[in-house]
Formats: sequence, structure tokens, C-alpha cells
Amino acid sequence: MKETVLKRLHESLGARLVPFGGWTMPVQYSGILEEARAVRSAAGLFDLGHMGRVSVLGRDAEAYLQRLQTNDAAAIAPGRIRYAMLLDDQGRTQDDILVYREPEGHTGFLVVVNAGNAERDFAIMHRVAADFDDVQLVDRSTELAMIAVQGPRSEAIVQRVTDVDLRTVRYYGWARGRVGDTPGALSRTGYTGEDGFELYVPAAQAEGLWRRLTELGAGDGLIPCGLGSRDVLRLEAGMPLYGHEIDEQTTPLDAGLDFGVKFTHDFIGRAALERQLAAGGPQTRLVGLTTDSRRVPRQGYSVWSGDREIGRICSGTASPTLGTNIATAHVPVEFAEPGTELQFDVRGSREPARVVTLPFYKRAR
Repeated sequence: MKETVLKRLHESLGARLVPFGGWTMPVQYSGILEEARAVRSAAGLFDLGHMGRVSVLGRDAEAYLQRLQTNDAAAIAPGRIRYAMLLDDQGRTQDDILVYREPEGHTGFLVVVNAGNAERDFAIMHRVAADFDDVQLVDRSTELAMIAVQGPRSEAIVQRVTDVDLRTVRYYGWARGRVGDTPGALSRTGYTGEDGFELYVPAAQAEGLWRRLTELGAGDGLIPCGLGSRDVLRLEAGMPLYGHEIDEQTTPLDAGLDFGVKFTHDFIGRAALERQLAAGGPQTRLVGLTTDSRRVPRQGYSVWSGDREIGRICSGTASPTLGTNIATAHVPVEFAEPGTELQFDVRGSREPARVVTLPFYKRAR
């Protein structure tokens, strides 16, 4: 198992460590629900060192990205970020990624990929790069630490450790400047449904930055958080997780992620998506489910309408924000209307569920 540079610090803080995507990562510190509530009301501190980070450089960097992924790299302004997918020739999702264009004064791009898919993603990236004359791929995953601060108090906390005026960094934007005691970068995206930042610093500076954030954020309610609360928060916010809402069997259209697909360029899998649209589009839809049952709908549970099995649960959890159990599922379009009454099966017991519009939770802006 791989380890982030902060692994020993997590152990010293009493984190419960588990395998995740080939890495040993903290799943919780004080408790998943407590950590989720802290992010919704104050702020949480996350180690994202397991994510893959690759710089894309060279004269052909933009043209290369146009071929590699689904969003329009040419339309990304300096200092902006776009959500996108890597597809195969059949339009099936290999991963969802973030594409960063360097801020003014810098050249190139940064691509952030999921930990569990990083090896495959890097292989895809190098294979596509072979078709271009001037593209350099530089894996930054080891040299750069990645730490996130998420929650309504995140801006106030992060501003104390950077000389970047965070008021100038819009959602899905990023900037370079001092972060902690070193030159670094920060972005404003997040995977929790709250305002938040990702901080990029040299790996050797990561522990010092973590401790400084902990000290400076204590008065604002900042606490360390693990992958467990992150999963609860992203599900409440209706954000997909690879291997759950999206996988090798789904296209971006199946998962309602067409906002990350731009038919302005010839990306891998475009023809397959166009064929899917010409045939009437997706026959299933990703929906939210809520239930009055005390049983949590878990991934893999079957979904039913009367005596007909119509789908499977993608993700499910107890939502501390909503005070009820929630889930996502792919169901045929005729069962996707909000308010539709369905059931999920728990070892032969059919539990009630109701279709709702995603996301379950959306913060006031």
C-alpha cells in the first residue's frame, strides 16, 4: 500500500487508517458524522495526497488535452479549472478528472485524477501523448502534497496561511503564491458541497502546513477529517464517485454529467456518445432516493418497482445534514420522476424509497 507524506501524522492524531485505492488513508478521526457536521457548520481538514497530479507541458499541450478528455481545453481561461472525463472508444468512463490551466504568467496545464485509477489514467495519458510532437507529462504526485480545507469558515482560515487574496479566486479557479512558508498553489473547488480550497505545497512542507492550519483554524472549529465524512458530504451534494455513480459500464450521459462534455473537439469516445444521443439518449437516469426506513440503502442493493427489479443502488448513507437515509441509483427513465415510489431490497425485505431531485443538499451562496 502507498502512503502519503502525512501518514505518520495521521497515526499520531489517532486516525483510523484503511486501504483506499491502493493507499493507506485516514477514514475517520473523531467520527464520520461528527466530521461531516463540522464541515457543514465550520471547516474540515483533509489529506488528498493520494490523488494523482500531472503537469501537461509543451507546444501541443492544449491540442493533446482536446483529444484526451471531454471538456473544451481551448475554452479554459488562465487560472480556471474544468471538470471532465477520460473515455474509451465506446464512450465508457475511465475516470473523471479536473483540468487546470496555469494562471497568467505560467504555461501549461495540471490534471488531477482519482487515486484508484491513477495508474490506468497515466497509461492512457502517455499513450495519447505519443501522437503529438511536443507534449511533456510530468508526474507531480510524489513531489507535491495536496491538502484541502472545506467548509463555510475555509476562506477565513486559508487566508491566514497565504498571500493570495482569496476574494479574487472564484469557484473553479486557482492561483499561485505563497502557501505556508513556501511557494505553492491553491484552488477553489471541493468535493463536499461547501466552499473550500485545495493547497499544493512541496511534500516536505506538508506536515508543517497541516499543523499550522490546525492551530490557526481551531478557533473557527476546524477539525481533521477522513475519507468517510468526505464520502457522506459528496453524496449529500450529489457528486459522483468513480466505482459508484460512474464506472467502466457507464457513459457521462448515463450519469447526467453532460455538463463536462463539449462536442467542440474530437475527443476519444465522442463518436460513441453521438451515437447514443442519435439513438434517443440514455435509457436510464441517475436519481436520488430518500427513505423513511431505518435501514441504509447500500451500494449493490437491488431497486424495485412493485414486482419488477429496475436497478441497483450506487451509493447510500445516513445523512447527518438531512437527518434521513439517502442513496443514488440508475433507474429507467420512466421511473425517474421526482416523487416516484420505489423500494430497495435488504436481504429479502423490501424497504420504501422515494425519488428526489439531485443534489440532496445545496449550500446557500
